[in-house]
Amino acid sequence: MVYVRHNKGLKRLGNKIKEIRLQQKISQDQLSFESGISKNQISRIERGEINTGVSTLLILAEVLNVHIKEFFTDN
Repeated sequence: MVYVRHNKGLKRLGNKIKEIRLQQKISQDQLSFESGISKNQISRIERGEINTGVSTLLILAEVLNVHIKEFFTDN
């Protein structure tokens, strides 16, 4: 089995999540508390270090009150 990782895409995704979080003036601590996702994991997602699952992205979108597609759009 080959492990596939799209580093550039993960960085863009993480940057977009961070951008949305900062626009809403939400700290990583607050996002962690409201989502139940560890602050360390949120930090690693935002830096594009981990290939996170769809369930995690859906939870983050729900807490940030955006549609998951917003994580994949360039504005």
